[in-house]
Amino acid sequence: MERSSAAASGGSTNRREATRQKLYEAAVTLIAEQGFSATTVDEIAERAGVAKGTVYYNFASKSVLFEELLRHGVGLLTASLREAAENTDLAGGTKVDALDAMIRAGLGFIARYPAFTQLYVAELWRTNRAWQSTLMVVRQQVVAVIEGVLREGVANGELSDEIDVPLTAAALVGMVLVAALDWQSFQPERSLDDVHASLSRLLQGRVSGSR
Repeated sequence: MERSSAAASGGSTNRREATRQKLYEAAVTLIAEQGFSATTVDEIAERAGVAKGTVYYNFASKSVLFEELLRHGVGLLTASLREAAENTDLAGGTKVDALDAMIRAGLGFIARYPAFTQLYVAELWRTNRAWQSTLMVVRQQVVAVIEGVLREGVANGELSDEIDVPLTAAALVGMVLVAALDWQSFQPERSLDDVHASLSRLLQGRVSGSR
C-alpha cells in the first residue's frame, strides 16, 4: 500500500512538472513574440493546451509565472555552464579551457532556447518591472559560476591577479549573449562550431596579428 501511494505521488509530481514545463514554454514564446503586457493568461493556457484554471493552479498570477520562468530558464543555463566547467576539470583541462567550454555551453543553450534568451536580454534593460529583484538574483547565479572559475585561475597562477573578476565574468556573459543573438538573428547560416571558434579566439587573446 505504501509503495502504491509513493508511486501515485511520484506520478502526480511528474505530471505537474510536465504541465509547468508546457506553461513555461508557452509563456516564453508568447511573451517573446508580443511582450508581457500584451500576453494574456488565456493565450498562455491555449498555447500550452491546458485550461485557464490550470495556470492559476500552478502560478498565482501571470507575474509569478514570469518570475518562475526567469528562475527556471537561468537555472538550466547555470547548470549547463557548471557541468561544462566540471567536465573540463575532470578531463584535466586548464581554467581557460573551462571558460572556453562554458562559452560553448552558453551558445548551445541559446541556440536551443532562443526565445528565452531574447526575453531575458530585453528584460535586463527594463527598470520598472515588479520582478527586477528576481532578475538581478538569477543574473548573479550565472555570473557567479564564471567568477568561480576565474578566481580559481587567479589562485593557481594561470590568470593574472590584476583582472577584475566580477567585471570580467559579466563581460564574458555579455559577449556570449550579444554574439549569440547576432548569430541567431542575422547569421543563422553559421554553425555553432564556427561561432564558438570565433569567441574562443577572443578568449585566448588570439585576435591580434603576429607583429
